[in-house]
Amino acid sequence: MRTGRIVGYPSGPAPSLASRRRALRLSCGARISEVGGRRSAGRTAVAGSSKAQGSIVERLDNARILIYSHDSFGLGHLRRCRAIAHAIVDRFKGVSVLILSGSPIIGSFDFLPRVDFVRIPGVVKLTNGEYQSLGLHIDLDQTMAIRAAIIRQTAESFRPDLFLVDKEPLGLEGEVLPTLKLLKARGTRLVLGLRDIMDEPHLLLREWKRKRVLPALENLYDEIWVYGLADFADPLQGVACPAKVRAKMIYTGYLRRAVPHLKVTEPPSRRDPYVLVTVGGGDDGMAVLDWVLSAYEHDPSIPLAAVIVTGPFMAAEQQRHFRERAERLPRIQMLTFDAHLELLMVRAAGVVAMAGYNTFCEILSFDKRAILIPRVRPRREQVMRAMRAATLELAHALDPEAPHDPTLMTTALRRLHRQPLPSQRRAGEMLDGLDVITALVADRVGRATTRRRVAAH
Repeated sequence: MRTGRIVGYPSGPAPSLASRRRALRLSCGARISEVGGRRSAGRTAVAGSSKAQGSIVERLDNARILIYSHDSFGLGHLRRCRAIAHAIVDRFKGVSVLILSGSPIIGSFDFLPRVDFVRIPGVVKLTNGEYQSLGLHIDLDQTMAIRAAIIRQTAESFRPDLFLVDKEPLGLEGEVLPTLKLLKARGTRLVLGLRDIMDEPHLLLREWKRKRVLPALENLYDEIWVYGLADFADPLQGVACPAKVRAKMIYTGYLRRAVPHLKVTEPPSRRDPYVLVTVGGGDDGMAVLDWVLSAYEHDPSIPLAAVIVTGPFMAAEQQRHFRERAERLPRIQMLTFDAHLELLMVRAAGVVAMAGYNTFCEILSFDKRAILIPRVRPRREQVMRAMRAATLELAHALDPEAPHDPTLMTTALRRLHRQPLPSQRRAGEMLDGLDVITALVADRVGRATTRRRVAAH
């Protein structure tokens, strides 16, 4: 991003629907041919809405799916895995989903019946990129050994038909590798799930070389599900992958989010239209909140009130600092955490946020005008996502590396209502991800359960 400028909206058409359909070539030999009604190309198509596909079995009796999410601080990986798990059990009867997670707040979320979790000891990533034990006062090596043992034992006892690994191909510090080898020998379907953008190509390539990731992609994993679209971004851009690895990639589309059906109190926004300001877990969102508060301090007449969610991982001292500033601004409300952030977002007039994957999916799903201020460390994937979204006019982006001039934020907030809605830039066509994933599960796990029934008889 160029210093001191607001990233605008270059002219030009959004990617065509046809190009998005071409990106969704599935490994069973089929291709999506039309939204809402899929035709097979020699074999049953596995993408699309369950309602549109009566041929796909809606029962997966005694099927088991294990999902791994390494989660240190942050909410993104956990929320993505939870959304996938809920979509699976919502569609299929008889399937059980178990999530392995290191998130310290996983118990704060509600889960549907037949979804449960195993909490492994937590770690936290330091500013230098290293990790340390979170709750246990023991060496990191000991914590990692405990985590690896729990992961392996859980997989051995649970005996999943499909093992879905989120983002980290070998797990944190390689902790999933023994489990991948164990399940591979048992014939379990092994799937790596990647978000749309991982990092700048040279940084991702350097990281994966150091971790020896490519041999696992080539020899262990059966498929790579990319939770995005090829014409938005290629997560393996710049990585010299063998053709065998590229052939395993399936672009699912983005993961549509829904508003939970809950009886909850109204958001603390009074009757004023408000902008929701959210920074995920909050451990790296201080600069965004400071910029927003500076704008309201600079110009108290900004038309929108604001509901600010600091996130559960923001340092207590920082939270106190922001609360003290917010208390002097009568139209600012501040929360620490809300497990149902979707309710706050769907009622908001707009969103100010970083550019994490999950937040981006929510902005598209709830059709919200948004101002994105991406983080730049430890990865630049948010910068890349924000720039791409701004280019396609799906959101507005401010340069996080430019001086945080209050007038820039004030101007962006005042112009928020004039931005196009994501739906006006065809965002709805990007959100087939959960339908595609559940259809893939129907095909891959359905075959495994069929084999078990045949063997039992």
